[in-house]
Amino acid sequence: MIDAMSGFSAVVTTGIYCRPGCGARPHQRNVRPFANAAAAEAAGYRACLRCRPYRSAPPLSWSGPELVCRAVQLVLDGGLDDGLTEHDLAARLGISARHLRRLFAEHVGATPDQLARSRRAHFARRLLDDTDLTVTEVAFASGFGSVRQLNRASHEVFRASPRELRARRRKADRLAADGGLTLRLAYQPPLDWAVMLGYFRARAIAGVEHVSEDTYRRTTAIDGDPGVIELRQGTEEHLLLQLHLPHWEGLIHHVERARRIFNLDADTGAVVEQLAGDPLLGPLIQARPGLRPPGAWDPFEIGVRAIVGQQVSVAAANTIVARLVARTGTAIPGLGQLGLTHLFPAPADLANADLDGLGLTTARARAVAAFARAVLDGHIAFDRSTTLQQFADALTATAGLGPWTAHYIALRLGEPDAFPAADSGLHHALSRATGHSVTTREAEALAQGWRPHRAQAAAQLWLADA
Repeated sequence: MIDAMSGFSAVVTTGIYCRPGCGARPHQRNVRPFANAAAAEAAGYRACLRCRPYRSAPPLSWSGPELVCRAVQLVLDGGLDDGLTEHDLAARLGISARHLRRLFAEHVGATPDQLARSRRAHFARRLLDDTDLTVTEVAFASGFGSVRQLNRASHEVFRASPRELRARRRKADRLAADGGLTLRLAYQPPLDWAVMLGYFRARAIAGVEHVSEDTYRRTTAIDGDPGVIELRQGTEEHLLLQLHLPHWEGLIHHVERARRIFNLDADTGAVVEQLAGDPLLGPLIQARPGLRPPGAWDPFEIGVRAIVGQQVSVAAANTIVARLVARTGTAIPGLGQLGLTHLFPAPADLANADLDGLGLTTARARAVAAFARAVLDGHIAFDRSTTLQQFADALTATAGLGPWTAHYIALRLGEPDAFPAADSGLHHALSRATGHSVTTREAEALAQGWRPHRAQAAAQLWLADA
């Protein structure tokens, strides 16, 4: 199951649950452990007003039944939003809703609906603390279908109305911005912000992304209307996300996507526990414990970038993708001062696009088009509802996509055990570490001992000299 690394503690005598590190000192016989906040809430406990567990972001460990892990991830990614039901979620996983609820009861401690409600309520509570959005705006930004739904969830989870919760917010919580909306993205430290930002800077897609010395910036769209997001470091425990969006409905989904870019939900503690003693990876992890596998805002964008980057340098791939965006992307006026000019093309834009003259080989151009069509037809899904092997099989069934491309895309999507063994950068790093030239087969053999954290191993090897 997906558990918080150190879980939550609920106190029977007070009916309150706390996050690790809370200053409360109840008698141990009155304490009940819970793996996640939703389970504590499902058991009737409310969040502590002192440690405010809804503001923290416990790391998620990938262990136990994989089906449950994927189901939980789907819920956290919005799989029960916009009117979707537990039956819809179960169908995506290929099981019955009854079996899904039974698995959640055993491994999560809450139903899928209860987990989704907790997620939305916690996000709404943070908006009430940090922003001046109205209660109505908070409701729709948090994925609720109405203010009434927000009121009901607020009373169930926090025992107070949204207006009462806003009245309780602390002065230091409110974030003021010169423009747009600013939110905190909490994570479990450490996070090697500078090195990871450098990774994105070296691969930024001109016009779509811009990475300065301290900020990651990119274009996005909501219902076809363009917007901009910016990420920069806040403290050692949170990033600052600034959003310039045409409207706030469904904001929770944009925030979740932003978290994935720097892989803020990664359980680095579990990685260190398993791999710190490895003779090859141990010294790298000790030197840079805050490195995480780089994530992605848009899986399709990453897929196209990976195909273009097959057997060419990073600089060459950057040039070709910039040309592709200029020809097939949607132009956005007025953002030139931010280094942004376009939205990345959608699958429909590339399925039958003319890609001649961009610097792509004929085979690469066909692969981009085939990939776009496979995504449009639903043959490739990025929701992580399938296993890593099933996802890789779906990708490699597309002409021009091999195991390296499949595992690189999977790694950027957050698959913790993805490992692009044929990657030349990994070969160079492993060759330096072992003292002899390493082949793809040898890389695969070495990586067997790093399961189920091979993506973290790849990140450490790629960025060892950063």
